[in-house]
Amino acid sequence: MQARKQRMVFIGIVGAGLLVSLGFLYKALNENALYYQSPTQVVEGEMPLDRRVRIGGLVVEESIERIPGSMTIRFLVTDLANTIPVEYTGVLPDLFSEGHGVVTQGHIQEDGSFVADSVLAKHDETYMSPEVAESLAIGEAAR
Repeated sequence: MQARKQRMVFIGIVGAGLLVSLGFLYKALNENALYYQSPTQVVEGEMPLDRRVRIGGLVVEESIERIPGSMTIRFLVTDLANTIPVEYTGVLPDLFSEGHGVVTQGHIQEDGSFVADSVLAKHDETYMSPEVAESLAIGEAAR
C-alpha cells in the first residue's frame, strides 16, 4: 500500500506541474500574439493601446512625408472607409509606395496615430493578404 500511495503522490505532483506549465505557455502565447487590425477597427477603438498589433491597408496617394535629417517617415494608411496616420523610423522595403498595400507592426498611440517598428509591403501585382483584402472589401462596401 505504501508504494501505491507514493506513486499516486508522484503522479499528482507531475500532473500539477504539467498544468502549471501549460498555463504559463498559454499566457505567454496569448500576450505575444499579433492581432491584425484595419484602420476602421483602430478608429472605432476596438484594440487596447497596450498591445502590439498589425495595421494593414493601402498607402494613401500623396501622403508620404519624409522628415528632413532623419530616417523618419509619416504616411496615411486606409481601408477605404477610414484613415490613420503612421510614423516609422527605418529603412522602407523597396516595394513600398503610394497606392499599394502595406502591413505595419507596432503600437497604437492614445491620439489614434500608429507608431510602426516594421513595415511590410505587398510583394507582387496580384498578392494581397486575406486580412487586408477583407478589410478593403468592407471599406469599399461602406462607401
